[in-house]
Amino acid sequence: MDTTALSRTELLQVADAVAREKSIEREEVLEAMEQAISKAGRAKYGAEHDIRAEIDRKTGEVRLKRFREVTDEIENETTQITVADAQVTQPGIQAGDHIIEELPPIDLGRIAAQTAKQVIVQKVREAERARQYEEYKDRISEIVNGLVKRPEHGNWIIDLGKAEAMLRRDESLPREILRRGDRVRGYIYDVRQEPRGPQIFISRSHPQFMAKLFSQEVPEIYDGIIEIKAVARDPGSRAKIAVLSHDSSIDPVGACVGMRGSRVQAVVNELGGEKIDIIQWSPDTATFVVNALAPAEVTKVVMDEDDRRMEVVVPDDQLSLAIGRRGQNVRLASQLVGWDIDILTESDESERRIEEMRLRSEHFMETLDVDDVLARLLVTEGFSSADDVAYVPIDELAGIEGLDEGIAQELQSRALAYVEERDRQMEVKRQELGVSDELAAIEGLTPVMLVELGEKDIKTLDDLADLAGDELIEDYLPDSYLTLDEANAMIMAARAHWFPDEEETEGEAAEDAGEETEASEEEV
Repeated sequence: MDTTALSRTELLQVADAVAREKSIEREEVLEAMEQAISKAGRAKYGAEHDIRAEIDRKTGEVRLKRFREVTDEIENETTQITVADAQVTQPGIQAGDHIIEELPPIDLGRIAAQTAKQVIVQKVREAERARQYEEYKDRISEIVNGLVKRPEHGNWIIDLGKAEAMLRRDESLPREILRRGDRVRGYIYDVRQEPRGPQIFISRSHPQFMAKLFSQEVPEIYDGIIEIKAVARDPGSRAKIAVLSHDSSIDPVGACVGMRGSRVQAVVNELGGEKIDIIQWSPDTATFVVNALAPAEVTKVVMDEDDRRMEVVVPDDQLSLAIGRRGQNVRLASQLVGWDIDILTESDESERRIEEMRLRSEHFMETLDVDDVLARLLVTEGFSSADDVAYVPIDELAGIEGLDEGIAQELQSRALAYVEERDRQMEVKRQELGVSDELAAIEGLTPVMLVELGEKDIKTLDDLADLAGDELIEDYLPDSYLTLDEANAMIMAARAHWFPDEEETEGEAAEDAGEETEASEEEV
């Protein structure tokens, strides 16, 4: 386009055409043209001059003007003029105003025209980028369609029509082969403003990509009748999706599968054959994990609420099915439920239970001096240590079938004697290890725990304060059965001396205020 050949009306027509083509405001194009013509004017009259161009929005007439600031002191003769000189031509003009001189229209030469064109292209590109960012920044979590345009450093640039998106290698489906011109769908997971312009990132491996595909294929999800509660994916291989129906007459799993599997098959085809397990969501975590581990059968679930961990017992012949190939089934179920899952067979659990029974029975036989039958009876009733027997209400102990009150009292007195002697020995050992009295005073730390900490060089408040809750449980007191909340409370108690007492601080502040008052009185 030769800008020298443009008439006034053609200038406006070009601005309108560029605005339509790039989907940006006409005003932005005209402002870019004004900047380009101003730059060409400075190239002709001198770069040091303040030359500005104006395009009449109705007629297309271009006016070139030179601006000089009216000032009391001249620092730059090309852009400034004294008040006295300015008042010769414009009486009453004041410092801070501008003298504006009309310049004759310029005929843009080849180089000036090329420069002007570059400015216009740059400004239009900036406006186009700003429009793209504004349009796509609110479209995060949407699915978009595009054409594969070109590879870039192992990633793919996808043409969305009005913008380009990047499909990173790690966001593509494994073993998926893309070629230029292929039509592809992706999930917008991020839009960032970067120096080279807005960057739109799409994914085909994101869990929500699959959820959005189901929303498009299943009208009940789109209408809110069925809700997708959780998604877990091993992209390109297998996935699990948990659904809930808000209408008791609609089966959420059946609705997602569709007639003869038509709905789920459409999603599977889009994801390159990824196998999808559709699962009924349940507010009861144990029921939910049983559903999530399908097709494996589950016979028992033992949950640890504090650590969000559960042991799942399955029949011996179901172990490989529950774990899945390379642990895939249990891993996806764990992601779906949000708990750590340990899989045990019935025989493993039985062996472990027998071993626990043996160890606890031996503990009672040794500490309470009872026979094997009575020891096993205590274990069966849920007692795990002499401490449990020592501090349980006597009527609860006497209520065990096979024990009368006399035997219960004798058992408890033996347990108390054992615990007191053990704690006395632990107290002596604690002092020998050099564990401080301040540390021993922290609520919840038993003499046994204090000795265990001392043997691992945790001997002062600062030593304990430097630990994290999970570190205290796993590395220093693994056999203590502490919860994470209890461990954190102990650590915070140990850190208390790091912070000044509030009352003490207030007292010091009052004392400082008093000193300041005395000092000011002395100055007076």
